[in-house]
Amino acid sequence: MYIGAHVRTKGSYLHAAKSAFAEGANAFQYFPMNPRSLALKAVSPKETEACAAYAREQGLVSIGHAPYGLNPAVDEPEREAMAALLLNALDIASGCGSVGLVVHFGKYHGKDPLQGYKNIIQCLNSVTRNYSGPSLILLENQAGEGAQLGLTMEEMVMVRRNCQHPEMIGFCLDTCHAFASRLWAGTDWAELEAKGAQLEYWPHLGAIHLNDSVHPLGSRRDRHAKIGQGHIGLSSFEKLLASPYVRDIPIVLETEPDPDGTHQAEIRLVHQLAERRIGP
Repeated sequence: MYIGAHVRTKGSYLHAAKSAFAEGANAFQYFPMNPRSLALKAVSPKETEACAAYAREQGLVSIGHAPYGLNPAVDEPEREAMAALLLNALDIASGCGSVGLVVHFGKYHGKDPLQGYKNIIQCLNSVTRNYSGPSLILLENQAGEGAQLGLTMEEMVMVRRNCQHPEMIGFCLDTCHAFASRLWAGTDWAELEAKGAQLEYWPHLGAIHLNDSVHPLGSRRDRHAKIGQGHIGLSSFEKLLASPYVRDIPIVLETEPDPDGTHQAEIRLVHQLAERRIGP
């Protein structure tokens, strides 16, 4: 399985890949650009190819994560800037050889939620019309903190299906967000599997954000805890990791590193859970 964590670039995508490999990961996530800015970033092909080449040599799989402020649900005056930012980040992710770019579903502050969905589709259409790289746009489910959109599989599937180029769009399942929004109760993975199969969600799942939850079920609060140290619990993660739907895709921790600055111990724990070696 491809298991790793979010790592810092420290000015170099190659540094991110090397950091992931050094901590025993075979998957990693990184920010293609400043996560707290909406500024575009010019990157040389030489810089991204160095990351891609190293990842190929070491058997690493990666995903990028779009800046936090990138909101595909905004109305038209801002949509052009959001589409340009998304295209920029997607081009960088493709250059780095990443399987996809994780994008938050979006927050809409108007009165009609339907307009929010329309805005997301129009933004994605604008990007995919001008993009030809291999990396997918991976829509991430939301916790419900300050947002009413993107809490269900139905919404993800509906938006993808209504885009002009659905083949360029997939999904990223965040476990903390799913728990916070009651998409997944932790104890009902079999039911979630069945729903995802019925909706044809799983064939387009491109990545997992594996996070425990600081807050209880249905809190709608996005606060990540280390695996086994939150309200979701080890047994629930063991069931998830046994699913055939999470094989062969990057499974990435977004938790705080240990005092040594790495996720080595937590990555080992996830591998143990995946191998069903946790328990008495």
